[in-house]
Amino acid sequence: MIQMKPVELDGTRRRLSACHDIGDLRATARRLIPRPVFDYVDGGADEELSMAANGRALRRWRFRPRALANVTAVDTTARVLDRVQPLPLVLAPTGYTRMMHPAGEIGAARSAQRHGLAYTLSTMATTTIEAVAHAAQPDLWFQLYILKDRGLTKELVDRAATAGYRVLVVTVDTTVTGHRTRDARNGLVIPPELTVRTLASIATRPGYWTRMLRHDAIDFANFAGHVGITIQDTGTKFSPTISWDDIAELRARWPGKLVIKGPLTPADALRAVTAGADGVQLSNHGGRQLDRVVPPVELIASVRDAVGPEVSVLLDSGVRHGADIAVALALGADACAIGRAYLYGLMAGGEEGVDKALDILGAQFARTLQLLGVRSVSELRAGGRELLVPP
Repeated sequence: MIQMKPVELDGTRRRLSACHDIGDLRATARRLIPRPVFDYVDGGADEELSMAANGRALRRWRFRPRALANVTAVDTTARVLDRVQPLPLVLAPTGYTRMMHPAGEIGAARSAQRHGLAYTLSTMATTTIEAVAHAAQPDLWFQLYILKDRGLTKELVDRAATAGYRVLVVTVDTTVTGHRTRDARNGLVIPPELTVRTLASIATRPGYWTRMLRHDAIDFANFAGHVGITIQDTGTKFSPTISWDDIAELRARWPGKLVIKGPLTPADALRAVTAGADGVQLSNHGGRQLDRVVPPVELIASVRDAVGPEVSVLLDSGVRHGADIAVALALGADACAIGRAYLYGLMAGGEEGVDKALDILGAQFARTLQLLGVRSVSELRAGGRELLVPP
C-alpha cells in the first residue's frame, strides 16, 4: 500500500530534511544568505588554490577494506586531549558567527553539547567568552590570536580560564591577515553597513535581514570596552612579532591543555611540544591565509612520526565527509576539526542546521568504518596506513 509522506510544515525542518550531505547544506545556505556573508564563509585567500587543494588532498587517498569482518556495531568513540568523545571531531573556531545566523556561537556550542563534542570559541567571536560558557557546557576550548596589546591577550586567556574553558588553542598563522579577495570585492564590514549593495541584498534575501533585525547588533564581543574594529582592520590588531617565547609564556599562564594551531612542519610540531604544548592542530586556516600552502593532510604522517604517539594531533582544512575523518585517523591524527561544514548547517537552519551537519558527518564516519571492515576508532588507527592506498 502506498502512503503519502506527511508534509512538513516547519520551513527549517523541511529544508534540512532535503539535505543529505554537507554539499546540500552548502547549496541551501547559498540560496538563503546574502552573497557577502556566504562568501565570507565559503571563500579563501587570493586565488583560493590552497582551499581547493585541501579537499583534493583528502580525497586522493583510496581505501583498502578488510573482508568478512563482523561490523554489526562499530565504536566511533575517541580520546581527544584526554577526554572521550562519541566521535573524533571538534568544532573549530569561527569568527563573526552571529553574522551567519542569530543562533551564532551559542547555537553551535549547544549542538556540540548535545553531540558530546568539543566546541572552540574564537577570539573574534560575536558572543562573549562568559556567555557561551553560561549557555552551554560542552568541552569548551578557546582559540587565541596573540595581539599587539599583550595586556588584552592576557586578559582573554584569564577570562577563558575563569569561565571553565579546558583547552587553549593558539593560532600561529595570522601574524598578518590573508588577502581574501571575495571579502574585498564585497566590502564586508562588521557591524554591517547599509550601502547600495547591502540594500540590494536585502531585497533578494529578506528572511536573513528580518532575523538579523530581531536580534542584538553584531560586534566583536570579546573586545567590549576596547576600540572597535572592522573585518578590514582586524589584521592591525594581530602581532607580527610572536615567537616561541610567547608560547612559553602562555604555557606558564594557562592551567589547562595547550594546542598550537597552524601549518606546522614536523620540526615546528616537535618544538611546540618542547615548549609545553599538549597537542598540535595541523591547519592552513582553511585556505584563508597563505595561498599555495601545503594541504595539512599531507603533514599528518611526518608530524606523527616526529612527536610520537602520546601527543594529540588534530587536522582541519577541507574536512567535508566522514570518510575524510577516517583518512586522517588512518594516517595518524587523533581527531578532525570542522569550520565551514557546520557553518553551512548554521546558515541553512540555525542550531538545527548544526545538528544536521554533525549527524551527517557522524553517520558517514560510522558507515565508512563498517565498509572498511573496521570495528572501532582504535582499530582504524592500529590498522593505519595498511587500510589506505597512497595517492
